[in-house]
Amino acid sequence: MATLKITQTKSGIGGKQNQRDTLRSLGLRKIGQSVERADSPVVRGMVRTVAHLVKVEEID
Repeated sequence: MATLKITQTKSGIGGKQNQRDTLRSLGLRKIGQSVERADSPVVRGMVRTVAHLVKVEEID
């Protein structure tokens, strides 16, 4: 199963509440912080919500 490495590149301050909540749900708190999550439709949807704030890499 593939894994996604999600790195926060911009701040959630000034964004909509659902975007801030999505960053927190992904486990991201600081700019530059990275987390690894299993590739699933749920995670892809969360990434799509905050696509302008994060960078995503696929890890095998």
